[in-house]
Amino acid sequence: MTRIIGHRGARNLWPENSLSGFCKTAELNIAGVEFDLHLTNAGEVVVLHDPTLERTTHGIGDVAELSKQARKNTILRESMDEHIPLFEEVLEIFKPTGMELHVELKNRVNGDLYDGLTDAAVQIIRAQGMEDQCILTGFTRQVLQQVKDIAPEMRRLASLNTFSATILGGLQEALDYFDSHADILAVEKALLAHSWDAITDRIAPERLGVWVPNTEPELEFWKNTPIRQITTDRPDLA
Repeated sequence: MTRIIGHRGARNLWPENSLSGFCKTAELNIAGVEFDLHLTNAGEVVVLHDPTLERTTHGIGDVAELSKQARKNTILRESMDEHIPLFEEVLEIFKPTGMELHVELKNRVNGDLYDGLTDAAVQIIRAQGMEDQCILTGFTRQVLQQVKDIAPEMRRLASLNTFSATILGGLQEALDYFDSHADILAVEKALLAHSWDAITDRIAPERLGVWVPNTEPELEFWKNTPIRQITTDRPDLA
Protein backbone atom coordinates (compact mmCIF):
# COMPACT_ATOMS: atom_id res chain seq x y z
CA MET A 1 0.00 0.00 0.00
CA THR A 2 1.26 3.48 -0.88
CA ARG A 3 2.41 5.41 2.19
CA ILE A 4 0.86 8.83 2.78
CA ILE A 5 3.21 11.47 4.22
CA GLY A 6 1.94 14.80 5.60
CA HIS A 7 3.99 17.65 4.10
CA ARG A 8 5.27 20.17 6.69
CA GLY A 9 2.79 18.53 9.01
CA ALA A 10 -0.22 19.21 6.81
CA ARG A 11 0.35 22.76 5.65
CA ASN A 12 -2.94 23.21 3.80
CA LEU A 13 -4.89 22.24 6.92
CA TRP A 14 -2.99 23.85 9.79
CA PRO A 15 -0.12 26.32 10.25
CA GLU A 16 2.84 24.60 8.66
CA ASN A 17 5.45 23.13 10.98
CA SER A 18 3.42 24.08 14.06
CA LEU A 19 3.11 21.98 17.20
CA SER A 20 -0.70 22.13 17.04
CA GLY A 21 -0.59 21.03 13.41
CA PHE A 22 1.78 18.19 14.22
CA CYS A 23 -0.49 17.03 17.06
CA LYS A 24 -3.46 16.93 14.68
CA THR A 25 -1.40 15.22 11.96
CA ALA A 26 -0.37 12.56 14.47
CA GLU A 27 -4.05 11.65 14.83
CA LEU A 28 -4.50 10.95 11.11
CA ASN A 29 -4.34 7.42 9.75
CA ILE A 30 -1.23 8.06 7.66
CA ALA A 31 2.26 6.58 7.48
CA GLY A 32 4.39 9.60 8.23
CA VAL A 33 5.12 13.31 8.32
CA GLU A 34 7.71 15.55 6.68
CA PHE A 35 9.27 18.66 8.22
CA ASP A 36 12.35 20.85 7.96
CA LEU A 37 15.27 21.76 10.20
CA HIS A 38 17.48 24.83 10.60
CA LEU A 39 20.25 25.57 13.10
CA THR A 40 20.40 28.85 14.98
CA ASN A 41 23.59 30.56 16.12
CA ALA A 42 22.31 29.90 19.67
CA GLY A 43 22.72 26.18 18.96
CA GLU A 44 19.03 25.30 18.71
CA VAL A 45 17.73 22.93 16.02
CA VAL A 46 14.40 24.44 15.00
CA VAL A 47 11.55 23.25 12.79
CA LEU A 48 10.72 25.71 10.01
CA HIS A 49 10.78 25.53 6.23
CA ASP A 50 12.28 28.83 5.09
CA PRO A 51 15.72 30.15 6.09
CA THR A 52 14.02 33.51 6.72
CA LEU A 53 11.14 34.38 9.01
CA GLU A 54 8.86 36.65 7.01
CA ARG A 55 6.61 34.15 5.17
CA THR A 56 5.69 31.82 8.01
CA THR A 57 6.10 33.98 11.15
CA HIS A 58 5.51 37.50 12.37
CA GLY A 59 9.26 38.00 12.67
CA ILE A 60 11.85 39.34 10.24
CA GLY A 61 15.38 38.28 9.37
CA ASP A 62 17.26 34.99 9.17
CA VAL A 63 16.34 31.95 11.23
CA ALA A 64 20.03 31.43 11.97
CA GLU A 65 20.22 34.76 13.80
CA LEU A 66 17.57 33.90 16.39
CA SER A 67 18.56 33.90 20.03
CA LYS A 68 16.79 31.43 22.31
CA GLN A 69 14.49 34.12 23.65
CA ALA A 70 13.82 35.56 20.20
CA ARG A 71 12.76 32.11 18.96
CA LYS A 72 10.30 31.80 21.83
CA ASN A 73 8.95 35.25 21.04
CA THR A 74 8.61 34.65 17.27
CA ILE A 75 5.02 33.62 16.55
CA LEU A 76 3.93 31.47 13.62
CA ARG A 77 1.45 33.07 11.25
CA GLU A 78 -2.16 31.81 11.44
CA SER A 79 -1.42 30.14 14.78
CA MET A 80 -2.77 30.76 18.27
CA ASP A 81 0.41 32.44 19.50
CA GLU A 82 2.62 29.41 18.79
CA HIS A 83 6.39 29.82 18.76
CA ILE A 84 8.84 28.24 16.32
CA PRO A 85 9.20 24.68 17.63
CA LEU A 86 12.36 22.86 18.57
CA PHE A 87 13.21 19.56 16.92
CA GLU A 88 12.97 17.86 20.31
CA GLU A 89 9.41 19.12 20.79
CA VAL A 90 8.31 17.64 17.48
CA LEU A 91 9.97 14.29 18.18
CA GLU A 92 8.11 14.09 21.50
CA ILE A 93 4.80 14.31 19.62
CA PHE A 94 5.57 11.58 17.12
CA LYS A 95 7.67 9.12 19.09
CA PRO A 96 4.66 7.27 20.55
CA THR A 97 2.96 7.03 17.13
CA GLY A 98 5.67 5.02 15.37
CA MET A 99 5.08 7.16 12.27
CA GLU A 100 7.92 7.70 9.80
CA LEU A 101 9.52 11.11 10.18
CA HIS A 102 11.01 12.58 7.00
CA VAL A 103 13.43 15.15 8.40
CA GLU A 104 14.80 17.58 5.83
CA LEU A 105 18.13 19.28 6.55
CA LYS A 106 17.86 22.77 5.09
CA ASN A 107 20.51 25.29 4.02
CA ARG A 108 21.31 28.82 5.14
CA VAL A 109 19.75 31.77 3.34
CA ASN A 110 22.84 32.00 1.07
CA GLY A 111 22.59 28.31 0.15
CA ASP A 112 25.49 27.15 2.30
CA LEU A 113 25.20 24.16 4.60
CA TYR A 114 24.80 24.88 8.28
CA ASP A 115 28.00 24.00 10.09
CA GLY A 116 26.92 21.34 12.56
CA LEU A 117 23.24 20.87 11.67
CA THR A 118 23.57 17.24 10.62
CA ASP A 119 25.62 16.38 13.71
CA ALA A 120 23.16 18.13 16.02
CA ALA A 121 20.10 16.53 14.41
CA VAL A 122 21.59 13.04 14.59
CA GLN A 123 22.56 13.53 18.24
CA ILE A 124 18.98 14.53 19.09
CA ILE A 125 17.55 11.55 17.19
CA ARG A 126 19.94 9.14 18.89
CA ALA A 127 19.18 10.59 22.32
CA GLN A 128 15.50 9.81 21.69
CA GLY A 129 16.30 6.33 20.33
CA MET A 130 14.47 7.18 17.09
CA GLU A 131 17.06 6.18 14.49
CA ASP A 132 14.68 3.65 12.90
CA GLN A 133 11.75 6.07 12.89
CA CYS A 134 13.56 8.99 11.22
CA ILE A 135 14.62 9.31 7.58
CA LEU A 136 17.03 12.18 6.90
CA THR A 137 16.41 14.03 3.66
CA GLY A 138 17.95 16.68 1.43
CA PHE A 139 18.29 18.00 -2.10
CA THR A 140 22.08 18.07 -2.44
CA ARG A 141 25.04 15.73 -2.66
CA GLN A 142 26.65 17.48 0.29
CA VAL A 143 23.75 16.87 2.66
CA LEU A 144 23.39 13.22 1.71
CA GLN A 145 27.13 12.63 2.02
CA GLN A 146 27.15 14.24 5.46
CA VAL A 147 24.35 11.97 6.63
CA LYS A 148 26.09 8.92 5.18
CA ASP A 149 29.33 9.85 6.97
CA ILE A 150 27.79 10.81 10.32
CA ALA A 151 24.96 8.29 10.57
CA PRO A 152 25.50 5.45 8.10
CA GLU A 153 22.92 3.34 9.89
CA MET A 154 20.10 5.80 9.17
CA ARG A 155 17.96 5.84 6.06
CA ARG A 156 18.39 8.67 3.56
CA LEU A 157 15.88 10.25 1.21
CA ALA A 158 16.87 12.47 -1.73
CA SER A 159 14.43 15.09 -3.03
CA LEU A 160 14.50 16.04 -6.70
CA ASN A 161 12.85 18.63 -8.92
CA THR A 162 13.75 20.12 -12.29
CA PHE A 163 15.83 22.91 -10.78
CA SER A 164 17.87 20.64 -8.51
CA ALA A 165 18.38 18.12 -11.32
CA THR A 166 19.88 20.91 -13.42
CA ILE A 167 22.19 21.94 -10.57
CA LEU A 168 23.29 18.31 -10.24
CA GLY A 169 24.27 18.14 -13.93
CA GLY A 170 21.06 16.79 -15.41
CA LEU A 171 18.50 14.12 -14.62
CA GLN A 172 20.67 11.11 -15.44
CA GLU A 173 23.60 12.34 -13.39
CA ALA A 174 21.28 13.05 -10.46
CA LEU A 175 19.77 9.58 -10.71
CA ASP A 176 23.22 7.99 -10.87
CA TYR A 177 24.24 9.70 -7.65
CA PHE A 178 21.02 9.23 -5.73
CA ASP A 179 20.78 5.57 -6.70
CA SER A 180 23.87 4.86 -4.60
CA HIS A 181 23.50 7.51 -1.89
CA ALA A 182 19.78 7.42 -1.02
CA ASP A 183 17.36 4.71 0.01
CA ILE A 184 14.37 6.67 -1.30
CA LEU A 185 14.02 9.24 -4.08
CA ALA A 186 11.13 11.71 -3.77
CA VAL A 187 10.40 13.53 -7.04
CA GLU A 188 8.26 16.60 -7.71
CA LYS A 189 5.02 15.48 -9.35
CA ALA A 190 5.45 17.16 -12.76
CA LEU A 191 9.00 15.87 -13.18
CA LEU A 192 8.06 12.35 -12.13
CA ALA A 193 5.09 12.25 -14.52
CA HIS A 194 7.12 13.68 -17.41
CA SER A 195 10.20 11.48 -16.86
CA TRP A 196 8.58 8.33 -15.46
CA ASP A 197 10.33 5.92 -17.86
CA ALA A 198 13.77 7.48 -17.44
CA ILE A 199 13.44 7.57 -13.66
CA THR A 200 12.03 4.06 -13.21
CA ASP A 201 14.65 2.63 -15.56
CA ARG A 202 17.17 3.55 -12.84
CA ILE A 203 15.18 3.71 -9.58
CA ALA A 204 12.73 0.92 -8.71
CA PRO A 205 9.19 2.23 -8.07
CA GLU A 206 9.25 0.83 -4.52
CA ARG A 207 12.06 3.32 -3.80
CA LEU A 208 10.16 6.28 -5.31
CA GLY A 209 7.96 8.96 -3.84
CA VAL A 210 6.09 11.90 -5.32
CA TRP A 211 5.47 15.43 -3.98
CA VAL A 212 3.12 17.33 -3.68
CA PRO A 213 -0.17 16.21 -5.24
CA ASN A 214 -2.96 17.90 -3.28
CA THR A 215 -6.24 17.40 -5.18
CA GLU A 216 -8.42 14.30 -5.10
CA PRO A 217 -7.83 13.46 -8.80
CA GLU A 218 -4.05 13.85 -8.39
CA LEU A 219 -4.00 11.76 -5.25
CA GLU A 220 -6.11 9.04 -6.86
CA PHE A 221 -3.76 8.94 -9.86
CA TRP A 222 -0.63 8.55 -7.76
CA LYS A 223 -2.23 6.07 -5.37
CA ASN A 224 -2.75 3.84 -8.41
CA THR A 225 0.91 4.16 -9.41
CA PRO A 226 3.36 1.58 -8.02
CA ILE A 227 5.38 3.96 -5.83
CA ARG A 228 6.39 3.86 -2.19
CA GLN A 229 4.91 7.13 -0.95
CA ILE A 230 2.94 10.30 -1.61
CA THR A 231 3.92 13.48 0.24
CA THR A 232 0.97 15.84 0.32
CA ASP A 233 -0.30 19.03 1.95
CA ARG A 234 -3.73 17.33 2.21
CA PRO A 235 -3.11 13.96 3.87
CA ASP A 236 -6.74 13.99 5.03
CA LEU A 237 -7.89 13.64 1.40
CA ALA A 238 -5.47 10.80 0.77
